[in-house]
Amino acid sequence: MELNAKPRKSQEKLAEGMIPAVAYNKENNVSFAIDRKAFDRAFRTQSTTGLFDITVEGGQTFPALVKTVQMDKRKRTPIHVDFYMVTYGEPVEVNVPVHTTGKSQGVVMGGLLDIVVHNLSVIAPGPRRIPQELVVDVTKLAIGDHVTAGQIKLPEGVKLAGDADQVVISVLPPRLSDGEAAAETQAAQVAGMVASGEIS
Repeated sequence: MELNAKPRKSQEKLAEGMIPAVAYNKENNVSFAIDRKAFDRAFRTQSTTGLFDITVEGGQTFPALVKTVQMDKRKRTPIHVDFYMVTYGEPVEVNVPVHTTGKSQGVVMGGLLDIVVHNLSVIAPGPRRIPQELVVDVTKLAIGDHVTAGQIKLPEGVKLAGDADQVVISVLPPRLSDGEAAAETQAAQVAGMVASGEIS
């Protein structure tokens, strides 16, 4: 997505509706200002996996990914953005959101689906080949089953950056209701008293 920017000097007062931003990599560091509303709309669509083609007025154009966004806690709007410059055709490591599809057998039986890791670190072969999301079909998962990072199918050319044995999704046993939990506690106490000889 294209994003137009204006050059910015340190501590320079910005025009209404503009927010400060910086883009960097190992060799470069560029400061500029972007329209808050335009960025906010684009970021809500693309998040940190979407590629921005940033054009600085009177200067350079470069592809970049969002690294961090500082938000106004009260207004919930961006107030500063860090971009990371990338190069077309070069591998790039990114965190990609994990989503599920289907209803697992374990959930049908009363279990709870637990997404342990919400974002998975992967290496894409280039900025334009970053997956927007990783979708896992959980239909066949029973209570006690889990899915590790290495079991998630990745798009062609995309590699896992982290531990393949890391648990990403699991199906937990059903939680006890307050009444059931109290009954279990009472039963355990009685069993303990029997074992200690307090009651027979």
